[in-house]
Amino acid sequence: MQLIQKTGLAESSDQQLMAEKLNMNNSHVLELGCGTAFVTRKLAEAYPSAHITAAEVDRIQHDKNLQIDDLPNVDFILAGMQDIPLPNGSIDLVIMLKSLHHVPTELLLQGFQEIHRVLKKNGRVYISEPVFDGAFNEILKMFNNEEQVRKSAFEAIKQEVDSDRFDLVEEIHFLSRSQFDDFKAFEARILNATHSEFNVSAELHQAVMDKFNQHSAATDGSRVFLNPMRVDILAKI
Repeated sequence: MQLIQKTGLAESSDQQLMAEKLNMNNSHVLELGCGTAFVTRKLAEAYPSAHITAAEVDRIQHDKNLQIDDLPNVDFILAGMQDIPLPNGSIDLVIMLKSLHHVPTELLLQGFQEIHRVLKKNGRVYISEPVFDGAFNEILKMFNNEEQVRKSAFEAIKQEVDSDRFDLVEEIHFLSRSQFDDFKAFEARILNATHSEFNVSAELHQAVMDKFNQHSAATDGSRVFLNPMRVDILAKI
């Protein structure tokens, strides 16, 4: 396992990779860090036979998710990976999409122990994490430098693979697309996200906006970023 920026990567998405690499039909899926339930919805609609438990630690977002009433195969819970309120061996698949590095470093070991506990034997873990590189990352690190927490997340995965709890099934590198109509859209989705609080001064806000607007615009005026990602698929031993 290597934490590197690879060249010549193809554009893909977690949804595409999960469709190719995982079996979600008739599975109990636990999504840790479901956020606004954007991917949750897509998975629930694509796999109606799956039962999805979508967990979020941000109470504000969780309360919003509870208002969703058109996804009968989804249960929303307020929980983090370090304390999962589910029975032993009840889950077929755990997915974490850009959420592992948000877990406090001191809770990562406990979190993986909890994942191991709730997974069935040979159950899978799909972890997708951003690599600390790329044009989008250059903007993000101006107000939220995640280099250390992303390294810690990767080291935690490596530690689990080196342990007797999980095997590494596959490591995948790809480019993920982020698209924003304009800077206001970037503000709404990134700067104003309820799961984080950024202390952005007026001066820094202007610098971030300038950096964003320097990125080449698409024909429709939007900004498109292709971000290096790494996926690790683990199997419970």
